[in-house]
Amino acid sequence: MAKRADISDWILKETADYVFVNKPPFFPSVPERGKYTNIPVLELARKVWPDAILCHRLDRETSGVLLIAKNPEAYRHASIQFENRKVNKVYHAIVNGKIQFDNLEVNLPINTDDLKHIRIDKLQGKAATTYFQTLEVFRHFTLLECKPVTGRLHQIRVHLASQNAQISGDVLYGSQVPMLSEIKRKMSGEDTPLIQRFALHAYSLEFEQINGERIMVNALYNKDFEVFIKLLRKYDL
Repeated sequence: MAKRADISDWILKETADYVFVNKPPFFPSVPERGKYTNIPVLELARKVWPDAILCHRLDRETSGVLLIAKNPEAYRHASIQFENRKVNKVYHAIVNGKIQFDNLEVNLPINTDDLKHIRIDKLQGKAATTYFQTLEVFRHFTLLECKPVTGRLHQIRVHLASQNAQISGDVLYGSQVPMLSEIKRKMSGEDTPLIQRFALHAYSLEFEQINGERIMVNALYNKDFEVFIKLLRKYDL
């Protein structure tokens, strides 16, 4: 069942040309092909800003900062920066296992021709680069910082899977739904998932505005992501 939403509640920062919103999980950025799971962010945005255009996209389950242009000129200005890799994007992910990455560069081409089977493809894939840094290590999980240089579909998810560091809950790329029993030694009552989606959050975005000033906006964790980390800090040290 679709969730009711008012995009005004998601605003992180608004300028004359742009709006930064903190997208909750389970809202698609744009209409989904052949299905309807929730109101797309683009549709919600155009109820408030009629000429709104999304400057980039987040996967339906990914939460975090999303940049919206209010007019075509603003969109063109941002899109050139995305194309020229001048936008700094930072994501946080909770992955399975104890992972130690020290600014690890993953430079592996990704093939997105088949949307049901996005994969590393050194022959026909398009260039894709991501940097990974360990932020916090638990007994069974690790909190990572992810900095994608390029913007391929599912890039962070595919690159992490290639390093045997699947995002927790990302069943499409070989993970399992994380359960409370994995971290809590003494269980009473019914076992429950630690999170109901894959644990990926768009933490910050920085780019240059039309007036030449750079702007960076951070997005607080969605409640489910925050609770996951709190449970890890309590039970998984």
